[in-house]
Amino acid sequence: MQIRILSSESLGVRGLSCEVVVESRKVVIDPGLALGYRRFGFLPHPVQVAVGEQVRARIVAALSDATDIVLSHFHGDHIPSPDANPYQLSAQQVAPLLRTARLWSKSPEDLSPHTASRREALIEMLDFDLPEAEGKADGPLEFSPPVSHGDPQTNSGTLMMTRIEDEDGVFVHASDIQLLDSSALEVILDWRPNVVLASGPPLYRATLSGLQRQRAWENGKRLAQSVDTLVLDHHLLRCEAGLQWLKHLALETGRDVLCAADFMGRPRCLLEARRMQLYKKMPIPEGWHEAYARGELDTRNFQDYTGAGDDTFINLAVIRHSAIPKKR
Repeated sequence: MQIRILSSESLGVRGLSCEVVVESRKVVIDPGLALGYRRFGFLPHPVQVAVGEQVRARIVAALSDATDIVLSHFHGDHIPSPDANPYQLSAQQVAPLLRTARLWSKSPEDLSPHTASRREALIEMLDFDLPEAEGKADGPLEFSPPVSHGDPQTNSGTLMMTRIEDEDGVFVHASDIQLLDSSALEVILDWRPNVVLASGPPLYRATLSGLQRQRAWENGKRLAQSVDTLVLDHHLLRCEAGLQWLKHLALETGRDVLCAADFMGRPRCLLEARRMQLYKKMPIPEGWHEAYARGELDTRNFQDYTGAGDDTFINLAVIRHSAIPKKR
């Protein structure tokens, strides 16, 4: 089994997309991205936009020969969006690719009115229904029943987790669980994974209570102690404090706890967390975003900030025998 993480906050964008090659199948999970439309009062800096373009191209390339596409839920940073803004992946752009692969989708259960309308718009654009995969299995793939999107007490809806197995071991994609629901953790542990890719807690939100923070910490410790490699990213790395959280979790458990960039052997690139610094370091002219949206400006002057194009896959068999994942 080979694993490549395509999008995440430590890779410069919002998302938690990955590509897994297993047996004769190429599985792309949550092929979407966003840039956080406004943060600290600012639209995405052109550096973020440039990295987003590169990540978007990487996802499109992965979709071009995917045999299976998994949609864990219908937030705009996890799917090709039928109502995409200039910084997301448009569903219209990749519709032919979505029609040629097997789709595995979360059911319409527990969707907000907005995400339900997005799901319906995607169905209308594709001209076929999205197969509901929760609780089903097919060859090396298995999908969870609905689990909470974050804290179940916040009524933020549900999502679907994915398990992939071969002779190398078990990989689990746990999307936006945020380590805030112990029942989701039980499903993961029952699956006995070697590697887990999941969202950590949203430390950047002032509304995250002390009790929620403690629950996420305890769940993170339990998960880290139960797998060979735990990759936590997404909500966790929308602020610099997430890096310290990861470091302390690794030190306390003595286990491999990584962000997506670490896992892929890439520099950490927390562009959203550093948006204010980007604007201070590289001011941009008024009207840049409007001109970009109209196609009158491009990002060529901002494309050397980070090497976002990387075709490296990480081999699960290697991870099981090494404390530090190696490239292959």
